[in-house]
Amino acid sequence: MPQLRMEPEQFGVLGGEESLMAELSERVQKVVKSSSWWERHGVDASILACSLLALPAGFLCLRSARAVPFLAGILILGVVHHTLSVKGSHLASHNALSESKSWGKVWAVFFIELCSAFTAEQATYNHVKLHHGYTNVIGLGDSSTWKLPFLNRYVYMFVAPLAVPIITPLVALGTNVGLKVAARTVCCMSLGLYCHYWLLLHASAFQSPWSALLCMLLTRSLLAHPYIHVNIFQHIGLPMFAADRKPKRIHLMSLGVLNLPRNALLDWAFGHSLISCHVEHHLFPGLSDNMCLKIKPVVSQYLKEKKLPYNEDTYGARLRLFLRQYEELMVRAPPITELVGIQ
Repeated sequence: MPQLRMEPEQFGVLGGEESLMAELSERVQKVVKSSSWWERHGVDASILACSLLALPAGFLCLRSARAVPFLAGILILGVVHHTLSVKGSHLASHNALSESKSWGKVWAVFFIELCSAFTAEQATYNHVKLHHGYTNVIGLGDSSTWKLPFLNRYVYMFVAPLAVPIITPLVALGTNVGLKVAARTVCCMSLGLYCHYWLLLHASAFQSPWSALLCMLLTRSLLAHPYIHVNIFQHIGLPMFAADRKPKRIHLMSLGVLNLPRNALLDWAFGHSLISCHVEHHLFPGLSDNMCLKIKPVVSQYLKEKKLPYNEDTYGARLRLFLRQYEELMVRAPPITELVGIQ
């Protein structure tokens, strides 16, 4: 069992771990209170709105018989799909798009079910209750749902992501939810998928159903590789804990979460909270992507000031690590870490 020794100054010997989180929360709250509605919600809402407004251009580009406009259409629709289904769904699951709970439920159904073809309640439970509530806790929020140990490293990392658009609705249909929720999910998923298919046939003038279905698969899987990679890079390979021996929140998140560098495409399509501000997002999950970016200097400075980990690595370095140590990271059970000096 790996052990990490934490020195007294690393867990606040004078006030305990709760005081560390309280002090950080106070600093972050000052930033949030001084921020305008535009900063708290408007920036991310505008990105989602721009994505919706770009849809007609994407479908019209696909009408062209020339390669460049056609490929531009694929790129536009692919980026728009992932912006709505990843960024939009993620923010909606945390109710970070609006300060109204009622509107939050509407956005969750729209982005998660209509755009992403998944069940809103199940997505929120899996992500918010389990993954965030028990980050890197074995058997609960340890990201093991992303593991497919029967696949070899190259198939998993480079081929399997192409199946995400097919697997997602199938998994949704297999979730154990009430009849009312199941009926709503099936209706919303079917509407979203059919609208995409219908627009390809009529707005983009595709000649056959199969070519339209192939285009749907291509656009919906355009950024599936970084989507899968990001989800495993930022937790797997970092310390994992037993449920009865997990540290307090600030240590759990600083040890078990990693930030990737900023990337213009992924920042737009996935959001800052999933890329360069993942540590900040796990500490303050109710904040929007733009606010996570704004509090990033405060959080990083505070953790470094208290000599707590602030994990950062590049996309390329994590990819090489996972290809090199795939068996250890993605096939075998992770070792349980114990913090000596805290429990």
